[in-house]
Amino acid sequence: MAFEGLASKLQETMRKLRGSARVTEKDVKDMMREVKLALLEADVNFKVVKDFVSKVSERAIGSDVLESLTPGQQVVKIVNDELVLLMGGEAEKVNFSSAPPTVFMMAGLQGAGKTTCSGKLANIMRKQGKKPLLIACDIYRPAAIKQLQVVGGQLNVPVFTIDGCKDAVEIAKSGIKYAQSMQYDLVIIDTAGRLHIDEELMGELKNIEKAVNPSEILLVVDSMTGQDAVNVAESFNELLNITGVILTKLDGDTRGGAALSVRAVTGKPIKFAATGEKLSDIEVFHPDRMASRILGMGDMLSLIEKAQEAFDEKQAIELQKKMKTNSFTIEDYLVQMQQLKNMGGIGEMLKMIPGAGKLSEIELDDKMLLKTEAIIFSMTKRERVHPEIINASRKIRIAKGCGMQVSDVNKFLKSFEDMKKMMKQMSGGGKKGRKGFGNMKLPF
Repeated sequence: MAFEGLASKLQETMRKLRGSARVTEKDVKDMMREVKLALLEADVNFKVVKDFVSKVSERAIGSDVLESLTPGQQVVKIVNDELVLLMGGEAEKVNFSSAPPTVFMMAGLQGAGKTTCSGKLANIMRKQGKKPLLIACDIYRPAAIKQLQVVGGQLNVPVFTIDGCKDAVEIAKSGIKYAQSMQYDLVIIDTAGRLHIDEELMGELKNIEKAVNPSEILLVVDSMTGQDAVNVAESFNELLNITGVILTKLDGDTRGGAALSVRAVTGKPIKFAATGEKLSDIEVFHPDRMASRILGMGDMLSLIEKAQEAFDEKQAIELQKKMKTNSFTIEDYLVQMQQLKNMGGIGEMLKMIPGAGKLSEIELDDKMLLKTEAIIFSMTKRERVHPEIINASRKIRIAKGCGMQVSDVNKFLKSFEDMKKMMKQMSGGGKKGRKGFGNMKLPF
């Protein structure tokens, strides 16, 4: 996961200071040495690291400590504040045209993820009430147009193209005319990329920009390329009127340096972050929330937003009724598990809860969810609704069906019954009234 190495190092450094009643100049210098090493290891631009360490040191050594905080907590707050500023301060909104259609133009090197990101952007914009049209202007890469059509098909978003046309500018102009005639209020142009920046690529992008006058030129950058990602962003920024950056592959084994360097080096905001392979795995980039995650302070706002998106309100009301009447079934539990997976899984969810990050390293991993899912899928519909009918022979069949032991099936069934009892008590349906989670073990 992005920032994992950097986050663990910074969190350990901050932990040493957080409870300190007194912080000396030497303490700050020692901490800044560790912070500097952590940032450099994360492939953050050297100049950016130097400026960041200098600003934090200056504020920490000369800072008036807030009355409500210990000096250690004040230093942690300073580091957090400077991280937020480093990544842009506030989330930047996209620009929409007053006269539709609004035009977003995607740019970037080949392999950065432009085509997939075009689809992801169409998906997130449609949720905001927009009616998007994708335009396929990558006329060079084999199967690029087909790839965009597949992405559009998965989202039920139309893709405009002109068969046999080898003029990207003409395709873009015709696509916008089509969007106007069909009343699409947002056009996303997927342009061609190269393995490196060259005159031909930049010339074509400039011609498209001149022809369509986009509201946004969004540079798609592969965060896994580390410092090279920053160099690419800088080069594109010198030649095009880039309005924002989309960081891709933030779910990979990346050190996170790109996110911390791009804004500082180019002056252009990071507007979106792609965090996975699914077409729903894209989110608005919030510098304050990202800084909070890096320092282990959680990200409750993003967690709430994901929950609102993933969970159906009617289902939630129905679930509450079932909890009170003790009629919650394994079938209901399967639905809740699948919605949890839509939020990114248990590990990602826990990272957003303040102080719960370490729990994601224990038993609550997504492999356990998959095992539980396998057991449930091996059951019949009737068994899921009426688990009390599952006798010894049924358990043997279920275990064989999911490739596990009967003891695993028994463990799941017992945990599920324990969870049902606890849910009833927590919902106020039990004799003992409301209780905490206590020693309840979840059935995965």
